[in-house]
Amino acid sequence: MTLTTVVFDIGGVLVDWQPHLAWTDEMTPADARAFMDRIGFNQINLACDAGASFTAAAREIAVTEDAARLAQYVARYPQTVPQKVPGTWDVLYELKAAGVSLHAITNWSAETWPQGLKAHPELGEVFGTTIVSGQEGIVKPSTAIFHRLCEQAQIAPEACVFIDDGLHNCIGAKAAGMDAIHFKEADRLRTELQLRGFL
Repeated sequence: MTLTTVVFDIGGVLVDWQPHLAWTDEMTPADARAFMDRIGFNQINLACDAGASFTAAAREIAVTEDAARLAQYVARYPQTVPQKVPGTWDVLYELKAAGVSLHAITNWSAETWPQGLKAHPELGEVFGTTIVSGQEGIVKPSTAIFHRLCEQAQIAPEACVFIDDGLHNCIGAKAAGMDAIHFKEADRLRTELQLRGFL
């Protein structure tokens, strides 16, 4: 089947996510990272990407100060995504100008997704269908999340190429029947898309 559709990951591909920045107005970057390690932030974040809430997670933390700090995360979320990834948006808009069908799949909490849209409103405008893991209760690299996109966008997985900075997510996409590009930087992405006839 001919490739007709490009599916983007967002964090690490289009938007640079640095969660420690949520607290660097009151802590040094090193202290913020130490706090995150202490509470197991990466595991908490993954649970929230799968549908849990940061508010509920904060209630499970025994140290009152740490619990209060995590409870602030959603409100402070825009501070964690201050910048776009260099060059990738140019590639996206080249694809859009060429009439390529564009969609997105992101591991992103249902609570923080609206905050991310406040920081980068374009994310709510450029894609035909966007699958947010926290809203679906499914995270990449599960094949189910790729099939969910195909169901909602009414496309065949074999028509899609998926772009992600995580190799494990690219492997998941391929298991679901999609082509995949492991994202490193924008110029290399453009070359990969040119080889596939998109640009």
